[in-house]
Amino acid sequence: MTSAAGLPWVQRVKETPVGEVPIVRTRLELRDRLQNFLVRLGINRERYAVPPGLYGIGDPDADSPVLVTSNYKLTLDALRKELAAVTCWLLVLDTHGINVWCAAGKRTFSTTEIVGRLEATRLEALVRHRTLVLPQLGASGVAAHLVHKTTGFRVVYGPVRARDIPAFFHNKMKKDRDMRTVRFPLRDRLVLIPLELVLALLVLVAGFLLVAAADWILHGILDFGTAFRDFVPFLGAVLAGCVLVPVLLPLIPVRSFALKGLIVGILLAALIEWAYSPSLVDGIATTVLILSTSSLFALFFTGSTTFTSVSGVRREVRIAFPVLIPLLVASILVGLISKLVALHHIS
Repeated sequence: MTSAAGLPWVQRVKETPVGEVPIVRTRLELRDRLQNFLVRLGINRERYAVPPGLYGIGDPDADSPVLVTSNYKLTLDALRKELAAVTCWLLVLDTHGINVWCAAGKRTFSTTEIVGRLEATRLEALVRHRTLVLPQLGASGVAAHLVHKTTGFRVVYGPVRARDIPAFFHNKMKKDRDMRTVRFPLRDRLVLIPLELVLALLVLVAGFLLVAAADWILHGILDFGTAFRDFVPFLGAVLAGCVLVPVLLPLIPVRSFALKGLIVGILLAALIEWAYSPSLVDGIATTVLILSTSSLFALFFTGSTTFTSVSGVRREVRIAFPVLIPLLVASILVGLISKLVALHHIS
């Protein structure tokens, strides 16, 4: 019933009244960890999905609880490695390889998908109870009352973190305040930074080549040392948005990610101005470049955090992008014009 039998993370197959159900391993192998590391770098990230359907942990029976999750392999790995002491069924939804939080926002972790997956797996013929345990971060995509009305299964929202699931079951499916609290600590933010940098790498390479080409056109010589010196403000701005904003996220006293990037950019611009002591026009162009770039890349991090809602992300992107992109383009043009004027005076 699930086309995952034979995959390395499937331990065995269990015969059930609704057919064969794969029983997954709770111990991550070296291969799993390596693949997860590569996905964190953006490699194979768009195709890192598992077949949706019904799975088991341990030796589940008709009274075992049912956990619902997404078919993003990174999410499944994060869940199963915390369930060594738990016996349960896993109902894996087809979220197109997207994690629970993002899939709920995109409406792929949804009421419709849950209802359809229950029908496809015939779960009502497998378990005696009528309870589904959903991740709390998937609540925004699911209408629990419609699931119950359509299928007879009651929805219970589990803890935010997978590591709390054993305690949640031990406590008769009751959550304490800590289990309900959404946190985004430094460790979780650091894990996401490499992907942000990989996604920014193409922009950085293109930016450096553009600076080198501009210097070559203006001065008639390809001097990578000079090009890198001119490239430093842009490099610093990208790193400010991709690295400093995530690291300092809860310490920057504004809610908007664009403004968080702007604040960090102001500090970086002051440092660059002090170190370079450019002319007035160059200084203005460099400052605008740093502020717009840092703010823009900080804005990209909204898709990786639980600090803001889906509607909040859309609203901020809708407001910030039409401002930041023209400012970035204008700063580049002013910088080039300033160099042309300076070159004309020298000649």
